[in-house]
Amino acid sequence: MRTFDLAPLYRASVGFDQMAELLDRVQRDSSGAQTYPPYNIEKTGDDAWAIEIAVAGFSDADLSVEQRENALIVTARKADDDAERTYLHRGIATRAFERRFHLADHVRVDGARHANGMLVIELKREVPEALKPRRIAIEGSGQTVDHQIAAE
Repeated sequence: MRTFDLAPLYRASVGFDQMAELLDRVQRDSSGAQTYPPYNIEKTGDDAWAIEIAVAGFSDADLSVEQRENALIVTARKADDDAERTYLHRGIATRAFERRFHLADHVRVDGARHANGMLVIELKREVPEALKPRRIAIEGSGQTVDHQIAAE
């Protein structure tokens, strides 16, 4: 496994702690890649996305979607009603899971829906007005200013 030393980044920069932490988290998460449940991330607009998670076998009551600061946490807990059943083959996994997604600043959950075994979570970036770029009008007095070049 390849590891990266980010110490020079910490020594030579100020305010980039989140970027270094993100790189560390990605490296940690990719080593034990979680594959259940399968999901898609779709770009639906300039500042909009949809996360589609395959949750066959789970009801609305079994699923939970929560946003905490910059994290989206999707959990599923299936009630244990399979104790009386005897399966000859069990190919549909309904085991409990917790899937976390790291969200960028100002991205919020716009809604979630569950239909046909798919949980779709709508995300939208809403940048506050104070952080949006704005054009500053330059006012002039209408007078011209003569500049003299100093003779050397």
